Amino acid sequence: MGKIALTKDALLWCMSSIYLFAFVSLYSQIPGLYGDNGILPARLVLPVDSKPELKKFQHQPTLLWLLPAIGLDVPNGMDFICILGAAISLICMISRRMRDAFMFAALWFLYFSVYQVGQTFLWFQWDILLLETGFLTILLAPMHLFKWRDPVCRHHDSIMMWLMKWLLFRLMFASGVVKLTSMCPTWWGLTALDWHYESQCIPTPLAWYAHQLPEWFQRLSVVMTYVIEMALPFLFFSPIRNLRLFAFFGQVLLQVLIILTGNYNFFNLLTIALCISLLDDQFLGRNNNKNLSANQSSLMSRLMSRLSTTISLVTYAGMVYAMVKYFKITINTKRYSVESEVAFTSDEFFEAIQVAMPYTIGFGIASLALEVLSALWRCLSEDSGFFNKLWSLFQCLIMTFAAVGMFTISLVPHCVVDRTAYHNLWPEIHKMKESTDFLHLTHSYGLFRRMTGVGGRPEVIIEGSYYPESGWKPYEFMYKPGNLSAMPPFVAPHQPRLDWQMWFAALGSYEHNKWFVNLIYRLLDGQQEVLDLIAHNPFENKPPKYVRAKLYHYSYTKFGDTSADWWKRRNAREYLPTVDKDSLMDYVRKSGIIKKVKKPKKGEVTEEPTLAKEITVQIRELIGHLPGPTLICSLFIPAVIMSYFF
Repeated sequence: MGKIALTKDALLWCMSSIYLFAFVSLYSQIPGLYGDNGILPARLVLPVDSKPELKKFQHQPTLLWLLPAIGLDVPNGMDFICILGAAISLICMISRRMRDAFMFAALWFLYFSVYQVGQTFLWFQWDILLLETGFLTILLAPMHLFKWRDPVCRHHDSIMMWLMKWLLFRLMFASGVVKLTSMCPTWWGLTALDWHYESQCIPTPLAWYAHQLPEWFQRLSVVMTYVIEMALPFLFFSPIRNLRLFAFFGQVLLQVLIILTGNYNFFNLLTIALCISLLDDQFLGRNNNKNLSANQSSLMSRLMSRLSTTISLVTYAGMVYAMVKYFKITINTKRYSVESEVAFTSDEFFEAIQVAMPYTIGFGIASLALEVLSALWRCLSEDSGFFNKLWSLFQCLIMTFAAVGMFTISLVPHCVVDRTAYHNLWPEIHKMKESTDFLHLTHSYGLFRRMTGVGGRPEVIIEGSYYPESGWKPYEFMYKPGNLSAMPPFVAPHQPRLDWQMWFAALGSYEHNKWFVNLIYRLLDGQQEVLDLIAHNPFENKPPKYVRAKLYHYSYTKFGDTSADWWKRRNAREYLPTVDKDSLMDYVRKSGIIKKVKKPKKGEVTEEPTLAKEITVQIRELIGHLPGPTLICSLFIPAVIMSYFF
């Protein structure tokens, strides 16, 4: 692989941007989600007791334990962490010299701190992926102490970049495998995309048009998804540059299509950032062969070009042959379509995965070993002077030790897709993984495991009224489907976490979503912090006396319909029976979401707010009312412009 100085810096810049999206998006929702009057008050996760803060921190490591020392309670502490995280992210975006391991360690720990108290609203795969990628970014970023100098590329950077590729491999390979191991009939029948565009959490306007595409095209798209997720990842580690670039463009194409048709916050951008590990500086415009003589360059380029072209063509032909064979792809000239169907059984697939998993592990070990040996050789051959060589070797060995450790514990989540491979791992590897679980260093992934919303996406509509028998009015959420005529939004990279959880709630029942009952109580109580998370409150003057929830099945309207609506729906069933505030009091008292306010005694002196609290409150009053997408854009765009001048 060629030089990666520019590639590494591009990845670090992208990670800075993604951290900015994550912190700012969460900041805009903290009062309604985690405030004292929010849906899931964060103070309930951090109970007040007599234990020393250090012991509390060791049990549940989060910066929020320590912030009361500067006068910040839990909600203000979460505000402070997000503000600090956004500020560090902006600095790293703007200044190349500030993108070092210390800054990314701070970003990782800050996000880790809010993740610890985020509860169900922060337990998404992309939050976990950000923590894992963020930790690898600490290892990749330079230990740049002298800020007046430009950071330099180290020989061991390629080893850390390899860890990024391994994470990308695990993410994509598992995402493809679980679609079939889940035994979901839509994935096996290649009909998943017949439902995906309308059943995903928050679709975009383009999803409506994608849903109208012909059935044969949707089936072929599922086949291409399998190829991109299960076949192309093996090219990530190819020594042939053309194959790596082919894999890169395939992955980016998939992520861009998902971005255009679905609002998955920063997840797709984070995956694209991981894809940067497949590139080199030559791709970004830097010529790595400028020191070669013309004859050497010409001779080497001719030999390598012919060899790589031959191998690449054989690889492409093999993939096309396998795709045609295993998915029975045929061209139907009468219907002007491409027909496809799965040509293997579930038993054959499970057997293939069982055979393949040990090879993926061996493949990873061999690839990492080659990367380490290559880095060690560069330390000896490219550095001048005995002490420079010795120092480079020492750094390389330290990073090799870290890379081997991260690779080893990642084998546990990697093998989750196959029970045999999982149980065949050495017990010591499982113990190593368990000992680091509290830091969330590595995880298993599996996106779109089963297709939901077959026959119509379930959607919960909350209604309120002053009378139990009439006058019911719906609450309109900001981004999720509700109003049939409302156009689906573009909202990524912001993640409206309440809207997302409403999608999950519709897949189950309110009994299994305790936060939903908390939400209902907050609506009955008219809590403004929660109402700020909702687009339209039909009871502005006075909260409703009664609230209920109904489950509908939503479907897209069809192209050519006379209706101007985007959606049509049918009533499925009652989701939550009619309740009033009194009927929920026993539950909310037990849940502890009602904060008991202590009135100051006569003559008691109240504490003055600290400087940290005053600044945090002032910033909340200044920008806290802005919608998440607006706040993100107002910070990101100036940072991009300023990054060109620093």
